[in-house]
Amino acid sequence: MALNVLLITLDQFRAECLSIAGHKLVKTPNLDRLANAGVRFANHYSQCAPCSPGRASLYTGMYQMNHRVVTNGTPLDRRFDNVALLARRAGYKPALFGYTDQSADPRDTDGPTDWRLSHYEGVLPGFDCQLFLPEPHELWINHLRLNGFDVPMSAQIALSTEPERPAQFSISAFLADHMCDWLDKQDQPWFAHASFLRPHPPYAAAGKWSTEYDPQDVEMPIEPSANRHPFHEAVMHLEGSSAPADEAGKRNMRAQYYGMISEVDSQVGRVLDKIDALGMWDNTMIIVTADHADQLGDHGLREKLGFFEQSYHIVSIVRDPRHPQQHGTVVTEFTENIDILPTVAEALDQPVPIQCDGFPLSPFIHGTPPKSWRLAATYEYDWRFAYISGEPRDWPWDRRLERQNVTTRIGNDSAYVQFGDGSWLAFDLAKDPTWRTTFEDPARVLPLAQEMLLWRSQNTERTLSGMLMQEGGIGQWPTGVSWR
Repeated sequence: MALNVLLITLDQFRAECLSIAGHKLVKTPNLDRLANAGVRFANHYSQCAPCSPGRASLYTGMYQMNHRVVTNGTPLDRRFDNVALLARRAGYKPALFGYTDQSADPRDTDGPTDWRLSHYEGVLPGFDCQLFLPEPHELWINHLRLNGFDVPMSAQIALSTEPERPAQFSISAFLADHMCDWLDKQDQPWFAHASFLRPHPPYAAAGKWSTEYDPQDVEMPIEPSANRHPFHEAVMHLEGSSAPADEAGKRNMRAQYYGMISEVDSQVGRVLDKIDALGMWDNTMIIVTADHADQLGDHGLREKLGFFEQSYHIVSIVRDPRHPQQHGTVVTEFTENIDILPTVAEALDQPVPIQCDGFPLSPFIHGTPPKSWRLAATYEYDWRFAYISGEPRDWPWDRRLERQNVTTRIGNDSAYVQFGDGSWLAFDLAKDPTWRTTFEDPARVLPLAQEMLLWRSQNTERTLSGMLMQEGGIGQWPTGVSWR
């Protein structure tokens, strides 16, 4: 039977919040069920934050230093391949439920009045929108109004008042409703992307889930170190990234986040049940991941930013029904979201695009681990958005924007952080896994800096660099040359 493919993203989902991963409080029975029926990647990382950069890496298989989507609103270069275009080459009509947060290449727009120049929540090229839910989530809010709820056309108000309405009217339920209705109509192999918003802020769980976890039962976040990098100090005082100052606020934030996780888990469960009821379970590949995670008060921060792993260590489950011998296994090697596109390519018998920085997860899914694998995960964060304005820069002399970034490389017992201004941090995770103890011996730091330099040099953009114009073209050909 031909393979169906379902890619699920859960926005801002921290890896350790799966109950199957050992969380003592949060309940995720449906994701646990999927993990038992597939392979769970326990050390899986997003490549960047916030949403648009993280999703660009997921969809293209590229590190941020190559795709260059550095913030919400950065255009995605039209020359890059992506998971939807790959699915089309494999004969599918990729369906989207939710959003992809990818801005159009300005070279494809129609002038200053083109709406795509004013909104970053565009659709990744290649997808057919079955349910498009960008802010202000107009379709969902109209659905609420039709069901008697007085809700203004405001995403933040509609989401923050979810505790006041029954859970069957949540934005997650709305997406699951449409996904299930669409599945009922499928009689050919399909490829779908279900992009759930939750557990994204505002921290307000839907209906009964808002009281599912007592704030007094949640663990308190990691306190920030007394000796902080200037970047860390600065973002701790920004309204959008500073954690609540009081204990009650921190506990309530976490309790609502956990409620959102359990609520979206229940909606994912509805989709899984529908796939099973329709007899599609044994020929549907299901991939669950996130675009990034959430600080949840750790190190004095909330939301997603900076260099701490709490913003990047995310959920990852891959279920391939063709390899049941591996179902229920847990992979502890470092894996990354850039590995998803190569994995999908191999599952659909398509060549892995040369642009990809990631590797197929297929060996782990098949039960034949590769002879070598990465020994660390790497992610990036860029905050040049705070410095971009309409004023012209003194190009090429003004390179201030290029200094507003940080790259982090995390291994089993250390993490190295390199800032664009030349400053750095090196954390001793073997001694202190809370990221509050740095190496004092410079001899321990040099190898970490060298590893990051090697990572950067070995992952430079390669679309045409492996090809020579000899004998009609030799070496690695780029995707899309139809006459080859």
